[in-house]
Amino acid sequence: MFTRPTSVGIMLVIVACLAGCTRSTRETVVVYCALDRMYSEPIFSKFEQETGIRALCVYDTEAVKTTGMVNRLLAEKPRPQADVFWNNEVCQTIRLKAAGCLAPYRSQHFDSIPAAYRDADRARVLIYNRDLVEAADAPRSIYDLAKPRWKGKAAVAYPLFGTTYTHVAALSAKLGEKPTLELLRSFTANDVKWVDGNATVKNMVAAGELMVGLTDTDDANGAIEDGQPVAMVFPDADGLGTLVLPNTVALIKGGPHPANAKKLIDYLLSPEVETVLAAGRSAQIPLRDLPSPNPRIPPLSKIGQMDVSLDAVAAQMPNVSKAVRSLSLR
Repeated sequence: MFTRPTSVGIMLVIVACLAGCTRSTRETVVVYCALDRMYSEPIFSKFEQETGIRALCVYDTEAVKTTGMVNRLLAEKPRPQADVFWNNEVCQTIRLKAAGCLAPYRSQHFDSIPAAYRDADRARVLIYNRDLVEAADAPRSIYDLAKPRWKGKAAVAYPLFGTTYTHVAALSAKLGEKPTLELLRSFTANDVKWVDGNATVKNMVAAGELMVGLTDTDDANGAIEDGQPVAMVFPDADGLGTLVLPNTVALIKGGPHPANAKKLIDYLLSPEVETVLAAGRSAQIPLRDLPSPNPRIPPLSKIGQMDVSLDAVAAQMPNVSKAVRSLSLR
């Protein structure tokens, strides 16, 4: 989990919590969290043990990843309820920054993170069922999902939420809106299944209901660790590039517990938490020069990344939302 400065000094970190958070005391911090609960909750528990500060967390849902929580933060801007937002992608956080919902904070760990790219990451990957697909025949590009070989045998999360939304916005920023919409239409024409989230993609492929899908490294790695018959491919590494998405952590402007919020942000940015996230089931891609704890996840420097500006991606999101709705994909 790592940060980079933006124009207002917001800390962005990798890597990927509300309802019922009504307590407001000196030794609490309210966190809205889009990173999956199974990955983030142990970290919050360790933070409480080490600091005595209780993290009151609100988590989002798989079907409306990030988007619903961001809209809630925007609605609460006049009277913020959260102190920290730990998001599982970056562009919706940029949206909050532009709306004036975030406050600047320079973490004590800032200088220990390489200046060129101050985020730890996860990537968008293709997943395939090894019982149904030989490794040599597995798709190597997102464009492969439109080929007759995979007609009716592939799944993608509905592209208005979570990292799939960001992925489509990145394609639009890189290729243009028209080619991006043509790609989505080609998916639909090839009977790609539009489903409720990346975890659903993973589950359907792992169960053999479908052969291939587009998901995130954390979902794919979790299935592999569970012994499910799947493997992953970092797509388009030699061409368009694999989209690598930083998770983000941000200080909410006007939140009720700013001092405790800064302590939590420092904790999340520590090398110790980076190591835990890299070694754990979510397989976050570390930014610091650490030994790779997961042989399935290459170092960031070894991934052929999509060359696209995150600010440009964020700027595309409103147009992408309108355009995707106009397609009536499902």
